[in-house]
Amino acid sequence: MTRMDAQEERRRKLRDLVTDKGFARTSDLAEEFGVSVMTIHRDLDALQSQGWLRKVRGGASCLPSTQFHGSVSERMTTMARTKHRLARAAAELLAPGQIVMLDDSTTCLSLARQMADHTPLTVITNSLPAISALAKEPGVSLIALGGTYFPAYDAFMGLHTAHSVESFRADVLFMSTTAVTGGRCYHMSPETVQVKRAMMASAGRRVLLVDHTKFANQGLYALAPLTDFDLVLVDEAAPAAEVRRLRDIGVDVRTVDTSR
Repeated sequence: MTRMDAQEERRRKLRDLVTDKGFARTSDLAEEFGVSVMTIHRDLDALQSQGWLRKVRGGASCLPSTQFHGSVSERMTTMARTKHRLARAAAELLAPGQIVMLDDSTTCLSLARQMADHTPLTVITNSLPAISALAKEPGVSLIALGGTYFPAYDAFMGLHTAHSVESFRADVLFMSTTAVTGGRCYHMSPETVQVKRAMMASAGRRVLLVDHTKFANQGLYALAPLTDFDLVLVDEAAPAAEVRRLRDIGVDVRTVDTSR
């Protein structure tokens, strides 16, 4: 095994260990893998830059339940039917000939897979799974946003991606969020916020797709208030009091029946 292979294998095991435990101390990781604390710091820097975990004082944290976004595979299986129903409701808003922007959320990935019935469309996205799905659709003119690839998100993120977004103008943006607290969207990654802010600024109409679990989640970085969206689609299990409060402050909230 080459030195590079050994490094990648150690980082994979380190990532899995932190994910399983939720938190691990730097000193314990160094002892576990038989390397220096500085080597562990470099490993954690690399894994954090890819979106797998967050460095905190004394160690690293990865809490998929409420604070960390979780891996793509985890998000794909969470609330899958609800996300599909929300995506179906969003697909009904599509009109042939539109320029559509999609974020890297799994809810919008479900929307991407329902676009064949609404073509022709031009689609702009940073989501690698959405790019792969739409590349096979003859009625879709696809624009892939480049930048730094984040394996944990299976998407291109960061400054260069945000600059790429600024080169385009979309008729409508569909996006989701990690958490909704106090009428505002939050994420755990500053790179995510950077790209989604650029997307919001580049779209004529903004549609947010939110399943009810997002109202119980937490996020570190504020993205935008829900009043910045033209339409918010939620499932019927969303907290009734929160939905009423959002409507009271002027948010156009539409409830989607996902029970059928």
